[in-house]
Amino acid sequence: MARRIGGRYSVHRVLGRGSAGTVWLGEGPEGPVAVKLLREDLAADTGLAARFAHERHALLGLEHPHIVGVRDLVIGDGDGRDLALVMDLVRGTDLRTRLDRERRLAPRDAVIITAQVADGLAVAHAAGIVHRDVKPENILLDDTAQDGPRALLTDFGVAKLIDEPRNGSTSGVVGTPDYIAPEIVEGLPARAAVDIYALATVLYELLAGFTPFGGGHFGAVLRRHVTERAAELPDVPRELWIVLQQCLAKAPASRLRAAELASRLRELLPALEGLPPLDIRDPAEEPVLPSPRSGEPVAVPATGAGGLRGAVPLVRGAAPDSERSTHTRMRVPGPEELAGGAHGTARTPRAAGQRRAGSARHGAAARRRRLALTVGAALLAVGLAVGGWMAASGGDGEGHDRPAAELSGTAR
Repeated sequence: MARRIGGRYSVHRVLGRGSAGTVWLGEGPEGPVAVKLLREDLAADTGLAARFAHERHALLGLEHPHIVGVRDLVIGDGDGRDLALVMDLVRGTDLRTRLDRERRLAPRDAVIITAQVADGLAVAHAAGIVHRDVKPENILLDDTAQDGPRALLTDFGVAKLIDEPRNGSTSGVVGTPDYIAPEIVEGLPARAAVDIYALATVLYELLAGFTPFGGGHFGAVLRRHVTERAAELPDVPRELWIVLQQCLAKAPASRLRAAELASRLRELLPALEGLPPLDIRDPAEEPVLPSPRSGEPVAVPATGAGGLRGAVPLVRGAAPDSERSTHTRMRVPGPEELAGGAHGTARTPRAAGQRRAGSARHGAAARRRRLALTVGAALLAVGLAVGGWMAASGGDGEGHDRPAAELSGTAR
């Protein structure tokens, strides 16, 4: 049975479910649409409804071939207190689904998709709009385009509208941990550069099959964004790596702007022609097994495709994964935590067949540390015993009546 939304739209079938709400296939006065109906608790937030009204003009005016257009915003005038974004319907899949299917893309395909998304970001940034949640789940691939799949960035405005602190709370970091820029972790405002950082992270993932700082608890992921540098990918053309490195810079001012990124990437396309997907191993594939001697792990665990991968896409045909962290308010790490972050815990790629470094060395190091502690404790115990014996036997017991200064001089 169809449900009415805002008096002008009816929705018929669920296309996908996300943390912010549910996307429906709908029908409007001008034909098929996608309707993102926000969760009931969000719809009940009067502050959110006010932000919707405030952003209506900007979001409706954001038009570009690589942006999923917002046709209308429904604010509390349908069945109950609905809040919904009515968007263009894209016939195709999303980038996450393609990654799940292909694992990693050929460099040329990855660069084309990234350049198209950068084109859309350039228009949005010029209009003063920051996306704040660029990730594969929010990049749709229109398979009806004649010259191949066309990438479109969706959910513009959702992160800003929904993730702004409510009820006076300002102590959280909101976003998807794998793609969040370091300045957000440090509590700075979200400017256009956060989208460039996130898009560069997406490009890295398209090439490698995993993100540069992902894996493990989200607190560790946030620290890596602030304290570590992305590991260079084997066999990536040097010019492409320079662009990636610049856009993953910790300092926002050091990153390229969206239009510059799109231009630089397109200049690289001739050199990428015919290159196959990178033949590298995902560190998440490494088994974490106890050492046969020490019983301690010999590899750092890293979350792979079954952990931080695969959120629910906004299109039909992909299996849901409720474990993915997205639009999640996280505690801001303190300065001491950031300063002493998890150095060296980011996943390091290596060529297929290359021996994984570190396991035997780490096990031997742990054994040496335990041996040093044991020997040190034994020497300390012997020293205390000898000292006690000397104090007890010095001067046939007369030392007990000597002044402290004399005892000290005797011990010398």
